This record gives sequence, structure tokens and C-alpha cells, in this order.
Amino acid sequence: MTHDAVVIGAGPAGACIALALARQGRRVAIVEKAQFPRRKVCGEFISATNIALLDELDIGDAWRKEAGPEIRRIALFVGERCVTAAMPPAGNGGYGRALGRDILDGMFLDAARRAGAEVFQPYRATDIATDGNRSIVRIASRDRELRLCAPVVIAAHGSWEQGSLPSQLPKSARPSDLLGFKAHFVNSALPTDLMPLLVFPGGYGGMIMADHGRLSLSCCVRRDKLAEFRRLYGGVSAAEAVHRHILASCRGVRGALASASLDGRWLAAGPIRPGIRPCYADDIFRVGNSAGESHPIVAEGISMALQSAWLLASTLARFDAYDGTAREKSGRLYTAAWRRQFATRIHAAAAFATIALNPAGALAMGPLVALLPGILPLGAALSGKTRALPHLAPSS
Repeated sequence: MTHDAVVIGAGPAGACIALALARQGRRVAIVEKAQFPRRKVCGEFISATNIALLDELDIGDAWRKEAGPEIRRIALFVGERCVTAAMPPAGNGGYGRALGRDILDGMFLDAARRAGAEVFQPYRATDIATDGNRSIVRIASRDRELRLCAPVVIAAHGSWEQGSLPSQLPKSARPSDLLGFKAHFVNSALPTDLMPLLVFPGGYGGMIMADHGRLSLSCCVRRDKLAEFRRLYGGVSAAEAVHRHILASCRGVRGALASASLDGRWLAAGPIRPGIRPCYADDIFRVGNSAGESHPIVAEGISMALQSAWLLASTLARFDAYDGTAREKSGRLYTAAWRRQFATRIHAAAAFATIALNPAGALAMGPLVALLPGILPLGAALSGKTRALPHLAPSS
């Protein structure tokens, strides 16, 4: 099967790049191993800087209809302290909102399919090989194997996916690894316009009101600290240990969840691998977490996924994808644009996470932010919540 581009992964980054390329008139295949709808370990917040992009892709109205309330305030919940400040608005004057991945991912993938992308689901990419001026991507389902041929291959499988593809990270386990956890709750007492950062011994997290009255709580916990929590709480499951630890550590969380009940089950994933990776290597383009990942403390994962996809689509629109030299040039230009857009927030997120994960730093955060609450909107701005995406519309 021959296409102009094969996209591996149908999360926000993969579906967005497939949608954008299909709207350019490209023949696009998108490969996704999971059935939808599915829930994911994700903070689910989309900054207002992405609203213009959602409108450009003709899914803005659908997103507005489904997403939760506007987030106009941010907060820090650490120990007994709860400090609140105003969320800085984006340049368009708008505010971000949250939408569960069980809804968002299907929304994007359906839009890509309507635009003409061919969807292979559930299929897993098993190998990428070079054949002259094109690549051969082997994919497999339970009972079938296929070969997809294209000059452009885009890795959008994230950083947690393990496997033998050149774009996948090697598997390792360290005591300092951050493991991600996520759950939805209903009937919470969290103000609908508030997004608090949670800092607790051994980790950090966040809460937000998402769609349909669901509170989304996501967090990262050090692997070695998680083992301590499980021993402390008598060998309960990892998710239950995390839940109990956060409740015991943060007064603000106890108040928000006092009358709430779990909606579905806790999810776990990881380890998280923050950092900047090659945006183009081995004749493979990378978007989303495959290209680079910030610490989730800044809640910019979906924004980076969507915006990196748009930057790549905008770059590829200017070149002949069947020309290997042109692909290399587009890879260099995309890499430079990616770094201009995201490097600052990745470095800022790393600094924030280092402070939050250090016991002395976490202890000092509460009094400092209480004394200088303006630190919160400053941190939000540094994390990219007011940084607009350059409007490089792909040609149609």
C-alpha cells in the first residue's frame, strides 16, 4: 500500500499531523494499536493558545461543545497551604479548558478520517526499513500483517511505547524514574475555574474540571517513593497508595475530594522521559513526546503535541516529500522551529520539577508563593500558556 506519509500513533500529535497533511491533499495512513475510546494518563488541559489551531482544523466548535469550563485561576496546593492567583490569558484573550482523552482522541481521529486519512486500527507498527527513496513500515494486527510504503514516516507514538522501532526509546528502570497516575472523579468540590498544582513528598500533580462534570487528577511519583508508600499503607495497590498519600499530604485535595467518588479506575503509565530528542533522524520525523517531553508539572503535553504536529505539517507543505534532500532540509527547519517554540518551556518545567521533587524545595514553595502569589502566573507564562503558535498554514 503506497501513501505520501505514514503516521505511527493516533493520539493528539498523530491525529493532528494526519489531519493537517490530509487537508493538504496528501495520501496519509495512520496506524494506532489501541481501540478507541480509551483513557490515557494525561492532564487533559489544552491551553487557549491552541484555539486558533483547533479552528483552523475545523474542530474548534466540537471541542468547545465538549470541553470543560474555562480555567481562569491557578493555585498551589502544598501541605496545608492553598494559594490562588489569576491565570494569565492567552494573546487572544481566551482561557484553556480540559477534555478527556477518551473524547478528544476520537474527535481528532474522526476528523482525520473525514479528511481522507486511511486509518489502520488496531494495528501495531513492528518495523521500519528503507527501500530506495521511501520507507516500508510493517504493521500487524492479531491476524494480519501489512506493508505500508511512503517517503515520509512520522513517529507519534509517544515516549512510553516500548519496541524495536528506531524512534522508540530504550527500556530502563531507575529509582528516580517518574511514574504517571491518573483518575477521574465525580461530585467533587473543586471550583470549576481553578487548576491547582499539587506538590507532595515524592511527586507532584494537578487537578482540573474536565468535561461532563469530571474532575481529572493526574500526578507523577518517583519509583522509589512509590515503593515506600505501598509499604506504609500495608501493601495496597500502587494507585491506592498514591491516592492515600496525596490525600494525606494536601489539604486542598482532601477538600476537593471529600464527597467525590472515583469514575472508572486509576490508570498508570511511564516512566516519563522529559527532555529534547531528535525531531528528525533515520529519515523519521517525530512529533509530540517522541520529539521532546516537558515535565508534566506545567500541563503542556497536549499543547506541545498539537503545536509540534502543526509546525511539521507547515514545514512539509513547502517541500517535495519524494526528494530525500528536501526531506533532510525540512527536518532541519522543523527542528529549528520546534526548539524556538518549546525549548524554554521544557527547561522551565525541568526547573519547576526539580524544586517540587526536592524535599527542601517543596517545603519552601508554600511560604514563598503565599508571600509572592505572582509567581504562579509568571510560571504559567514561562510554561508556554501565553505563547502563540506561529500561523504557518499548510497550503491546500
